[in-house]
Amino acid sequence: MTSDIHHYDNGKPLNRSEAIKRQIERDAARHFLRLYEHIYKTPMRNIWHNEPSKPDISCHLNGKPLDLEIAHLYASASEAKILTREIIHQVQGREEVIKANDKELELLHYLSDLVDMDSKQRLETALTRLLKSKAKKTYDSPRVWLVIRNASPLWKSKDFEYCINNFKMPKNPFEQIWLLPEFDGSEPPMRIF
Repeated sequence: MTSDIHHYDNGKPLNRSEAIKRQIERDAARHFLRLYEHIYKTPMRNIWHNEPSKPDISCHLNGKPLDLEIAHLYASASEAKILTREIIHQVQGREEVIKANDKELELLHYLSDLVDMDSKQRLETALTRLLKSKAKKTYDSPRVWLVIRNASPLWKSKDFEYCINNFKMPKNPFEQIWLLPEFDGSEPPMRIF
């Protein structure tokens, strides 16, 4: 366990992609913890990162250990590529050089996906796919919550409210599942399981 997002537990530096992944996970966890504390008046403290086999983040809820698995929800693989790059730019505070042709091609794939999609169906499909993927994993922890952060600009809180009411939850190893409907944490988290 470490609170350092740039080094492994053994002190060795993380590679660039792992450091960025940890920054993004920590950002999502901070949004969730702050909102949860504010709404439920229950302290959630001490964020630290874990090595594989443990969930992404550990913290304390009312002084008791709690692990959080962090996931980001996208409408499509094309959207994930585009938005992940934008998130990296925000996290690092710098512009990365990208060939215009690659960016244009990704954007065309994304726009093609949008034309063919029913937003509600896409949301249910994306959420189901993400949950099934996370449910296959095993976690070396007695208490794990899954925190899903919406990264897609296509969906807002009301879309999730409708979807969750009709959603068939797959079997999973999580004590609770929470959703951050807005990427920036401007909306309260929604408990979906």
